[in-house]
Amino acid sequence: MVKFLYVSNAPYTGQLISVNGIKNIGTASATATTVTIDYVDGTTTTVTTAAQVASDVYYDIRNGVENALTTSWTNPYYEIALSKAVTSIVNA
Repeated sequence: MVKFLYVSNAPYTGQLISVNGIKNIGTASATATTVTIDYVDGTTTTVTTAAQVASDVYYDIRNGVENALTTSWTNPYYEIALSKAVTSIVNA
């Protein structure tokens, strides 16, 4: 079952973050401007936002992933809005 997070306040409409194959979600500090999502295939998605407050964007993404995985297989994406303005979402 393939699942995605749909970030409704991303700068480009329709931008999805894969939930499958995640091995780690992290942020450098409670006020960092990036959250990284590392995958088992060696790629990383970096979500850049305004400065976090108490790791709020990290928790938004972590909880979104958990919620997405608990939805029915007929729902391929789970919509979330991050607590801070999103500058970019890049997968490399």
